[in-house]
Amino acid sequence: MADDPLSTTFAALADPTRRAILARLADGAATVKELSEPFAMSGPAVSKHLRVLERAGLITRGRDAQWRPCTLDATPLREVTEWADGFRRFWDDSYRRLDTYLERLKEQEDDH
Repeated sequence: MADDPLSTTFAALADPTRRAILARLADGAATVKELSEPFAMSGPAVSKHLRVLERAGLITRGRDAQWRPCTLDATPLREVTEWADGFRRFWDDSYRRLDTYLERLKEQEDDH
C-alpha cells in the first residue's frame, strides 16, 4: 500500500467486504465471529480484512478478557470526505452552469 494515509484509506475501502464490516461496526463493537456471520468466508479470512482496516486506522481491536472487540474509528474518513468535497463543489458548479444554459434555451424558445 502507498505511504500516504488517504491512499491507505482508499485501498481499505476498495473491498466491498471491508465496507460492509465498517457499516456493521458503525452500529457498535463486534467480535471477529460476529463480523464473520453475514459472509460466506472463514474467521481467518475476515481477520485478514480486519488487519487491512486496522492498518488503515479505520478500526481498533481491543481485549476484554476472552472477548476481542473491534470498534470503528472513522477519523481517516474525515480526510476522504474533505478530498471528495472538492468534487462535490465541481458538480454543484457544473449543475448551476447547466441550469443557466437550460434557462437561456427556454427563454430563446419562448421568444420565438
